[in-house]
Amino acid sequence: MTEPLAAAVAAPRRLPWVMLAMAAMVTLLAVAPFVGIYPVFLMKALCFALFACAFNLLIGFGGLLSFGHAMFLGTAGYVCAHAAKVWGWPPEAAILAGTGAAATLGLVTGLLAIRRQGIYFAMITLALAQMIYFFCLQAPFTHGEDGIQAVPRGKLFGLLDLSNTLTMYYFVLFVFMAAFALIYRVIHSPFGQVLKAIRENEPRAISLGYDAERYKLLAFVLSATLAGLAGATKAIVFQLASLTDVHWTMSGEVVLMTLLGGMGTVFGPVVGAFVIIGLENYLAAFGEWVTVITGAIFVVCVLAFRRGIVGEIMAWWSRRSA
Repeated sequence: MTEPLAAAVAAPRRLPWVMLAMAAMVTLLAVAPFVGIYPVFLMKALCFALFACAFNLLIGFGGLLSFGHAMFLGTAGYVCAHAAKVWGWPPEAAILAGTGAAATLGLVTGLLAIRRQGIYFAMITLALAQMIYFFCLQAPFTHGEDGIQAVPRGKLFGLLDLSNTLTMYYFVLFVFMAAFALIYRVIHSPFGQVLKAIRENEPRAISLGYDAERYKLLAFVLSATLAGLAGATKAIVFQLASLTDVHWTMSGEVVLMTLLGGMGTVFGPVVGAFVIIGLENYLAAFGEWVTVITGAIFVVCVLAFRRGIVGEIMAWWSRRSA
């Protein structure tokens, strides 16, 4: 029995534990603002957690390493901010516009990049991302290095005032949980199982009649769409769209989050995102040394926890159960 098929058979037995873990995560996040955790920090962590989950869908379950995922995060942020500030669109429409722009960009870049594998695929995505970065730097509507500032949050569906911090937080939490549930459903669907089979042995999957390129393209577009959703939501949260989100270092940061939390696990990217954002937030007093400290922690974790934090915990639990 192949690994993806075995995973599909074992999925019903894991379901109660996953549901309990998801319920615990929702409960902790729902009460977090009331136990002294700053809501703005939580919103930033949730946006990056969604970004990391989208990236993990591509690399962890599709086996495709992209070095250019920041282009979807940043492009969606710019489109969302422009739609909300210049066109006067309500927040839900602006977020959908940003997400749609990321999906379209994902389709175009995916058609170009998906024809190659391994390091060639990674380099193509990096080159395309750099092209998008320089476009955002020169385009008039992005305002160059200043970015799009003072983006209005507006009222959600004309009813909920997102200028209220708690209202904004619970909206971000809803967006994150909806996207997280979608990702979980996708990776445990027949599509997800075929994607894992292609990751493990692409020639064998092709010999069984699966169109590997089509499956990988769908995964790429879905990952880009969810990354765009994270970027558009982040633009509304911080009322800003800047070059930082489309720079190549952001692509490296999401790789770090995914590997640190546990690539190919459901909750790993969430843990990795919260750890990295927490380090950046609470070590801000060290200035530029934050990058050095984060890098040192990453090296230690890669050497000591090769499967990532969540991956090592799952492996330990499996050995204990056996």
